[in-house]
Amino acid sequence: GHSSKKDNLAVNAVALQDHILHDLQLRNLSVADHSKTQVQKKENTSLQRETKAVIDTGLKKTTQCPKLEDSEKEYVLDPKPPPLTLAQKLGLIGPPPPPLSSDDWEKVKQRSLLQGDSVQPCPICKEEFELRPQVLLSCSHVFHRACLQAFEKFTNKKTCPLCRKNQYQTRVIHDGARLFRIKCVTRIQAYWRGYVVRKWYRNLRKTVPPTDAKLRKKFFEKKFTEISHRILCSYNTNIEELFAEIDQCLAINRSVLQQFEEKYSHELTEEEWEKIQAQALRRETQECSICLAPLSPAGGQLVGAGQRSRETALLSCSHVFHHACLLALEEFSVGDRPPFHACPLCRSCYQKKILEC
Repeated sequence: GHSSKKDNLAVNAVALQDHILHDLQLRNLSVADHSKTQVQKKENTSLQRETKAVIDTGLKKTTQCPKLEDSEKEYVLDPKPPPLTLAQKLGLIGPPPPPLSSDDWEKVKQRSLLQGDSVQPCPICKEEFELRPQVLLSCSHVFHRACLQAFEKFTNKKTCPLCRKNQYQTRVIHDGARLFRIKCVTRIQAYWRGYVVRKWYRNLRKTVPPTDAKLRKKFFEKKFTEISHRILCSYNTNIEELFAEIDQCLAINRSVLQQFEEKYSHELTEEEWEKIQAQALRRETQECSICLAPLSPAGGQLVGAGQRSRETALLSCSHVFHHACLLALEEFSVGDRPPFHACPLCRSCYQKKILEC
């Protein structure tokens, strides 16, 4: 009886040691893993025997397109529970919890959503989940899949980094990726709307003048400079052609002035004045075309009681005016200079003669 108790104690000690090794995931030191290594060696040898040489004939082979898996599909990483250790079989330690059903996972996911774990960054790396793989634990905590694997490898133990729950179950979810896509879409739409509004506002600023006095002044100054710039750009600024056109205009003006000087520079003779006066008499002009007052029939005759007739000027174009009216018109014509005064009636350059009384 004493030897049987020692045997039971030894078996229990070995079972507990094996369970601790399994719990710490030290599979290279585990007794139960020795058979697995042998199975892996057998599998490798069987694969080497089954390998065959493939001859390339050069003909096109019909390849079947692989079925695209749903990227949003959620699945459990460890669907089957781990095998019972010797301590669990002997009843020294309680068995692992059974796999969660789909309803249980839905409740865990709802609890995680209420806590806002997918909105917050990963508790291990403190970064956003974005589009990287994300796992949900049976304790409703969420991590990056790579971060959780690195944590398990570092601690050499399968415990939750937050609540320290042992032998948890993991499920791949995509809540963080979905929220990140929604955030990206919202940000893109906000940027696009902002760009459209800024573009519309810039066009509005270019077309509608502001109400503020200073801004309104700047607006019209800018408009004026733009118009001036467009005019300068549309104008042909060939300097040689411009100078050639100026020289041509100057030559034409010189020829015109020379013709005027040749025509009106010489003084009219008495015979020519007599002919012009005879032509003026044939017109029978009775009043001055400037002041519309009657002309004196003879230079010094009295027109009325106490009124002396005004001096009369005869022009080379045979028109007759009051001399005072003609002088006032010449002073009024600012652009004209002698001998290029123009007749008020026929607009021709003239020479004048005061009719003697």
